[in-house]
Amino acid sequence: MPDIAATGIGAPDAPIYVYTRSNQARFLRELIAFVRIPSVSAQPQHAGDVRKCAVWLAEHLRRIGMQGVAVEPTPRHPIVYAEWRRAPGRPTVLIYGHYDVQPADPLAEWRTPPFEPVVRGENLYGRGASDDKGQLFAHVKALEAYLHANRALPVNVVCLFEGEEEIGSPNLASFLARNRRFFAADVAVLSDTRFLAPGQPAITYALRGSLALELELRGQRQDVHSGSFGGALHNPAQALCEIVAQLHDTNGRIAIPGFYDRIRRLSMEERASLTSSGPSDKQILRDAQAEHRWGEHGYTLYERTTIRPALTVNGITSGYQGPGGKAIIPARATAKISFRLVPDQEPSEIEQLFRTHIARNTPPTMRAMIRAHLRAKPAVINVRHPAIHAATVAYRQGFGVAALFLRSGGSIPVVNTFQEILGIPTVLMGFALPDDRMHAPNEKFHLPQFYQGITTCIWFLHEVGTDGRISAKRNGDASCRSVRYADDY
Repeated sequence: MPDIAATGIGAPDAPIYVYTRSNQARFLRELIAFVRIPSVSAQPQHAGDVRKCAVWLAEHLRRIGMQGVAVEPTPRHPIVYAEWRRAPGRPTVLIYGHYDVQPADPLAEWRTPPFEPVVRGENLYGRGASDDKGQLFAHVKALEAYLHANRALPVNVVCLFEGEEEIGSPNLASFLARNRRFFAADVAVLSDTRFLAPGQPAITYALRGSLALELELRGQRQDVHSGSFGGALHNPAQALCEIVAQLHDTNGRIAIPGFYDRIRRLSMEERASLTSSGPSDKQILRDAQAEHRWGEHGYTLYERTTIRPALTVNGITSGYQGPGGKAIIPARATAKISFRLVPDQEPSEIEQLFRTHIARNTPPTMRAMIRAHLRAKPAVINVRHPAIHAATVAYRQGFGVAALFLRSGGSIPVVNTFQEILGIPTVLMGFALPDDRMHAPNEKFHLPQFYQGITTCIWFLHEVGTDGRISAKRNGDASCRSVRYADDY
């Protein structure tokens, strides 16, 4: 095996870059094949497709030279893992990503079918192109380039690609707990976040927590004729709307008693720093293709989406949904509700507050049922960790620009999972753009982000491999924690 330290990557004509440039067309064809598989983890009818996608990814990892590749079944969707451990004395990097995708609905709003990926201009359109297949694949192609051009990696690597991230990773923690020794590493890296703007990379250092619930109201036993019973029975759809309408007050604050009791407050200096580094209200509205702001008074939109909690109604279902009308009073109505939580809010405590609030506000004509689907704690990452420095160097090499440090309004449960089970920090090194329309129709991935992302991943591995501080932190680092214990906020 060649001397890893001697396989330089600094020159533009280094073999590793000759390889990536000459294979861009093939990389794109492979990414298209990856995106074409409808690996929708939330929908039972796509369970076979999720399995097919896992097998495709595993076969690809074997082809590029990864070892110990396996597709591990779980009670729902499989986990794909692989390793390369031929760099003694070097750090171990855990590369995480998810190959499952969000449902494509509403299908009518897609310009082209969501699972028939197409390139228009410099963008690849398709469900999962940005979240997270394109970003995950940048790491895979970086591994391939190293193994082909240098016949070695500069670090030890273990890959963990799951098929349940979009449904809250219900089986990941138990899998990691059973296989703690196999996945022992010095640092984890994942790419499932976004730039501040085109040309401006960003390292995410804080994530909101998440709680996803489903509230169902039931009235009479079956749908009934609205002519025969209208005015005599309480309509579950109406009752649900009345409850949902009271979840916020007129100032945009969440109206659940006790909801704000444990929120950590930031100083004016910290808020000023957020204002100087984060996107403006105008930019956020532009990214959302919206005209009017809404929400909690006294905070910028960036603050509302990062340091303040949120309650969102993700969907309401009741009664007849087909064309034309149908004169019924529906028997039930359902709302899907999600919370984004901030330090020091605990998902389990917020869930109990919600349950108590609903119990107090459900009219006697209705029966309420609440189902929890996802719980994730907030997280804060120490930006002074040497692996974060490695990411800043990698971004400058890949994109020619220094990365900013940003908070994210989203939730990535695995960040806390890695800290609590493996005792390692996670570097959030994303390549998506704000207008990639993750979770929405016409999702895309900007192809220059893909190609430059590969270079960035190459440099990240190189920098981790040459920084002697990282391996010394194994199992002893406390810089990425559940925010209840975080040192830096």
